[in-house]
Amino acid sequence: MADSFNFELVSPERLLVSGSVSSVVIPATEGEMTVMANHAPTMTTIKPGVATVTFADGKKDRYVVFGGFADILPTGCTLLAESAVHVDEIKSEDITRRIEATRAELEHASSDEHKFGIESYLAQLTTLQGTLLPA
Repeated sequence: MADSFNFELVSPERLLVSGSVSSVVIPATEGEMTVMANHAPTMTTIKPGVATVTFADGKKDRYVVFGGFADILPTGCTLLAESAVHVDEIKSEDITRRIEATRAELEHASSDEHKFGIESYLAQLTTLQGTLLPA
C-alpha cells in the first residue's frame, strides 16, 4: 500500500477536497505531474485541465481546474485553483463561454507578450474542451 499524504483542492468558492490521498495527478503548466507522499518541495502553476485524485482507500475522483497553482511538500499538497468543479458537473456551455471570453480578450491584447499568453490559454481551453467533450 502506498504512503498517503494530505491533499486539499480549494477554489475561491469552496473547499472541494480535503483528505488523505495516495496520489494526485495535476495539470501543471509544464506538463502533468504526479504527486505522491514525500514529494520534493515544489510550487507550480496550473493550466486548465483535469486533476485526478486517488484517495488512500483506492477510490479515484476527477476535478476540472482552470488555472491556479499547487504548493507541494513532502507531507501534503494544496492546489489553489482559480476555478474548479467536479468533472461530472462541468457543462459544455461553461467551457464554450470561457473560450469565447478568451477570444474577445485576444482581440484587445496590447502587446505580443500579452497576446502570446492569451493564445496559450486559449489552446489549453480548447484541448480541455476536446478531452472532456469529444465531438
